Amino acid sequence: MAGIFNLFAPLPATAPLTDKSEIDRLYKRHRLRVMLAITLGYGIIYTCRLALGLVKKPLIDNGIFTPDDLGLIGSALFYAYAIGKLTNGFLADHVNIKRVLALFFLMTALCNIAMGFVGAVGAAVLIWGLNGWFQSFGAPGSVVAMTHWFSNHERGRMYGIWSTAHSIGEGLTFLVVGSLVALLGWRAGFWGPGLIGLAVALVSWRLLQDRPASLGLPTVADWKNDHYESTSPTQGAASVFRTQIAILKLPAVWVLALASATNYVTRYAINSWGVLYLQEDRGLTLPEAGTLLMISTLAGIAGAIAYGFVSDKFFNAKRPPANLVFALMEIAGLLLLFYGPDSMPVMVIAVLLFGLGMTGLVTALGGLFAVDICPKRVAGAAMGVIGVFSYIGAAVQEHVSGILINDGMTITEGVRHYDFDAVILFWIGSSVLSTLLAASLWRTRLRD
Repeated sequence: MAGIFNLFAPLPATAPLTDKSEIDRLYKRHRLRVMLAITLGYGIIYTCRLALGLVKKPLIDNGIFTPDDLGLIGSALFYAYAIGKLTNGFLADHVNIKRVLALFFLMTALCNIAMGFVGAVGAAVLIWGLNGWFQSFGAPGSVVAMTHWFSNHERGRMYGIWSTAHSIGEGLTFLVVGSLVALLGWRAGFWGPGLIGLAVALVSWRLLQDRPASLGLPTVADWKNDHYESTSPTQGAASVFRTQIAILKLPAVWVLALASATNYVTRYAINSWGVLYLQEDRGLTLPEAGTLLMISTLAGIAGAIAYGFVSDKFFNAKRPPANLVFALMEIAGLLLLFYGPDSMPVMVIAVLLFGLGMTGLVTALGGLFAVDICPKRVAGAAMGVIGVFSYIGAAVQEHVSGILINDGMTITEGVRHYDFDAVILFWIGSSVLSTLLAASLWRTRLRD
């Protein structure tokens, strides 16, 4: 057992380097590699959690699962993910990020491969739940790596770039995985991401590095001379757990957690049920629905980058003003999508607004703002606390949405008809509540 702990423990600090040019060279080299691994690696592995949303219609039409069953299976991933975001968020501050992140990528890929063989509800709930737990290390592990390699006043931009991983994953899911499902059937929706995920795990392991100290480098805050406030140099690893517990006493953390939870209701409502809505209410084909949501994810890439730039440059790394701007865009997109004219140009504008706004909010409420208001040495724990609420919100959404959609479904002469009115109100109301909660944090203090 001790050998396993040692295998995944952070690498020990080596003798500090004194050659400034060598320090600069190593930082520049590894910062690029870290960003590639956590952005592209996490983005591609993200497809391993979204496949279920694309195969819901064929699974329902073939009588394999009902909407209630799919809500249960989907919520298993989110509940496990919520628990994992908390446990793995705290864990991420104590482990070798290079080894553990690659391992969890590998395990989520294997879960997807296994899911392609399953036809029983109980087995699907178990495997999809395990997938959620393994997936849950991706975000805190990535953010811990980022906080060790990027400083305070550049983190907004870097976090924005990393947050494009969500949109990259969503875009690949809606376009590539959607095409696989349309051509080869629902099982390909799980096997495709699973096989690609195996390669991602290997490449991520090759690119990542553990903490800068393991290479003899100073902290990135010292290298960049970029501090929010002074911290005691005597604080060692033994105080990490105490600092993790201390963030639970910050009221702003709990308000932010609730804001993120209600935001994630709408985020995953569109990811999980958007294809079904567009097929059944708007009459689109699977490739058309997937393409429309892919447009949203492309807008999301721009939204994530824009959020980091806007909040860093225009608001001096203060997130609440940017949060309000992006929330208004997201809500406008939802209203246009659900209540606007039934035309493709209007729906394209709607998903563009939604993608821009939502991904900016995910960038902030889902992690960046939490990292700002908590000590950086416990970035993983901060992500974990926010994450557990976020994905409880996503899980509740999956279950409630499944029930509301099932209740609104009727079958006339063998043809299914859906009434989405109630579930749409649930989704939009959650976004409005999230906006109000986030706005209450306008004057929250930032910490180094």
